[in-house]
Amino acid sequence: MKIAVTYENGNIFQHFGHCESFKIYEVEDGAVKSRQVVSAVGSGHGALAGFLSENGVDALICGGIGGGARAALAEAGIRLYPGAAGNADDSVNALLSGKLVYNPDVECAHHHDGEHSCGEHHCSTDKHGCPGNH
Repeated sequence: MKIAVTYENGNIFQHFGHCESFKIYEVEDGAVKSRQVVSAVGSGHGALAGFLSENGVDALICGGIGGGARAALAEAGIRLYPGAAGNADDSVNALLSGKLVYNPDVECAHHHDGEHSCGEHHCSTDKHGCPGNH
């Protein structure tokens, strides 16, 4: 089984569609056997589900995520654990022990006034490739 986490500086990155890297964990018999950070730069919103599928990912832990990405992940057969925050390694261990805190109903909401909210972050200026004016 492979679990991916939207990743930045050791933590869960909070905007799936602007994620530049994922940490992918190979799990066997309920324990992490290997982990690696992979770059997703240039993939963008629409291609990230395909990128994860091509990397053999079975489950994704992330922060905010939009409806289109949710549908693409579901179509790819990738289980989704959105609305999570904190350390990436800790989140995978929590998932494996059945204790991951996440919000299955969280959805990235883009607004028309130049600011949007994604899980735990808000932006109206350029940050991590998020221009804030969709």
